[in-house]
Amino acid sequence: MSSISSNWKRLQKKSKKSTKNPKSSHPKQSNTTKDQPEPHPPHSNDNIPTTQRQKEVGKYLAIDCEFVGVGPEGVSSELARVSIVNYHGHTIYDKFVKPTHKVTDWRTWVSGITSRHMAQAIPFKQAQTETSNLIEGKVLVGHAIEHDLEALCLSHPKFMIRDTAKHTPFKKKYGGGKTPSLKKLSEAILKEQIQSGSHSSVEDARATMLIYRSDKVVFEKLHDLKFGKGKKHGDGRSKKT
Repeated sequence: MSSISSNWKRLQKKSKKSTKNPKSSHPKQSNTTKDQPEPHPPHSNDNIPTTQRQKEVGKYLAIDCEFVGVGPEGVSSELARVSIVNYHGHTIYDKFVKPTHKVTDWRTWVSGITSRHMAQAIPFKQAQTETSNLIEGKVLVGHAIEHDLEALCLSHPKFMIRDTAKHTPFKKKYGGGKTPSLKKLSEAILKEQIQSGSHSSVEDARATMLIYRSDKVVFEKLHDLKFGKGKKHGDGRSKKT
């Protein structure tokens, strides 16, 4: 994997000085990926500095998905992998998903997915249910997260979402008023290159969480202005659409 994991060590030291780690609402580590065959490319948690507490699901989760092409010429996108990491970058969920339609373009050059990964894949409904249960009541971090939720046919309360693609300071500073790509934000903020070849949804989710954490104070101030101070978690239930 890339050297993104090294950023966690640096950010952990910085975070300890400025903010306390969020308390987990789950007493044990998620076992949704137990016995799950390791995907390709492998993304081990070994390089992410975590204590047992930091391996817990916690209050903040970052999600990223990979897609393959279906239909004529593969122009339509369909879900093929879902990855979720916690506040500390620990992989909580990472599964390949069987597309509901025939794949006409694996988009391996960008998705990193090939037909052989389908031997490990789970049905769409299972991925949808497991993801919905996992993110319920959580602050969900993502980049253009509407695409991930749409692919899963899920909705999530807007006040429970932190989208790095829509963060106004990032758009002004790194996008000239437009939406900056995750790749650009990673290079500018984390000083790390991602998506230089085929994408990894685990790596992208970790990068997204790091980017959110780099400006968390401003994220939350803008959140309070928009939704009202104190409305951070509430009911926070995800729904199937």
